[in-house]
Amino acid sequence: MEISEILAVLDREIALLKQARALLGGGAARHGKNAGKLNKAAAAKTNGARPAKRKKRTLSAEGRKRIAEAQKKRWEAQKKAAAAAQK
Repeated sequence: MEISEILAVLDREIALLKQARALLGGGAARHGKNAGKLNKAAAAKTNGARPAKRKKRTLSAEGRKRIAEAQKKRWEAQKKAAAAAQK
């Protein structure tokens, strides 16, 4: 084996080991469209912090009622438009 062949083999092995390290360490593999970018959860894991939990959003009874009334108006407008189109 020539030195250039040995170096090529070593470079391939190093690349494979880096990929394995990234996968085991929770990091993103450094290839493809998003090379070098980590999502928030992966970034939080690598920093030793937990991702922040989102607060559950609730809707008041008044808000639900307003949404229901608005949807009923939309349905009514659609029915009127469909009836006008059939005439």
